[in-house]
Amino acid sequence: MQIFRHKIMLPALFVMPFVQLIILVHAADFEIKNIKIHIINHENQNWNVRLISQFMASEHFVVNQVSNSYTLAYQQLEKREVDLILEIPKDFEKNLLKTNKASVFIGANAIDGMKAGLTTFYTNSILRSFNKNIVLEQMKIANNRSTTGIQTKTVFWYNPEMEYAHFMVPGILVILVTAIGMFFTGINIVKEKEMGTIEQINVTPIRKYQFLIGKLAPFMLLALMELAIGLTLGKLMFDIPMEGSLWLIFGFSVIYLFTILGLGLLVSTFSNTQQQAMFISWFFLMIFVLMSGLFTSIDSMPAWAQKTTWFNPVAYFIDVNRKVLLKGSEFADIRGHFIKVGLIGLVVNFFAVLNYRKTSS
Repeated sequence: MQIFRHKIMLPALFVMPFVQLIILVHAADFEIKNIKIHIINHENQNWNVRLISQFMASEHFVVNQVSNSYTLAYQQLEKREVDLILEIPKDFEKNLLKTNKASVFIGANAIDGMKAGLTTFYTNSILRSFNKNIVLEQMKIANNRSTTGIQTKTVFWYNPEMEYAHFMVPGILVILVTAIGMFFTGINIVKEKEMGTIEQINVTPIRKYQFLIGKLAPFMLLALMELAIGLTLGKLMFDIPMEGSLWLIFGFSVIYLFTILGLGLLVSTFSNTQQQAMFISWFFLMIFVLMSGLFTSIDSMPAWAQKTTWFNPVAYFIDVNRKVLLKGSEFADIRGHFIKVGLIGLVVNFFAVLNYRKTSS
């Protein structure tokens, strides 16, 4: 009843999370397309034209201009009119045919290091494909017969279509559930302090555990309901796979929410205003999210940073969601996650209850 009487909390609970889900899945995409490239071509030879054609046919690149001027290309790179320069030098085809070796120059705008890395990766992929075609064609000419060479076929497990939304939706759902558990629990209890009603509750016969259950249980049920709605939207809108048991996800969610709600309760014991509770909760949430593996792999972090994720419940839940939904993992595969998050929850709730004072009449 208190939640439904709160004019701000209700839309924040039911509208904002799903708007964020829809927007973030499309916005938080590290796949780069429409890379603007300036190709410097000094000779209009057959192999030069074929290499340029491969860049034109790529879905990742947009050939902004083909010229023979490095100065012009560099000026465009400085003005950020292009993201990449590819220079095909003189005697490119001649060197290929005579010595089977030739080099090209790649210059990328590296202000955004991640974009520059992916851009050069895509470029090198096209060059490798081009090189493979040259080798096969030369083998065919040398043997005077058709040849297939070594054929390779790449198969991606668990996400065969390489859909980025399938990777992001399970993680974003965790953030939505976490926001409900951490933010609204702390705010709800602190609001009682601001209004002075918590003192009235403290002198009633209601026991401490009854008060805490009454404050925490509704948010656990709401968070589980939002998780169910989020999974439904994910399936309908993004067609995310659900290879594993949903009961396993909801079972872990209960343990996870026990931990997050306890953290929200702990924050509320140190806060006297809703603004304080929001700032403290936001501080923890930002660290949890950035160190969770949602946007960057935990394995690529420094060793000390990887160790901090041992105490990050968000990282465990994101990993569980991805493993169960995409891989079809069973309880035995994530048993350790249950144990670790459960232990974190016990510690957090112990200190939260210990720090919460209730005086009886």
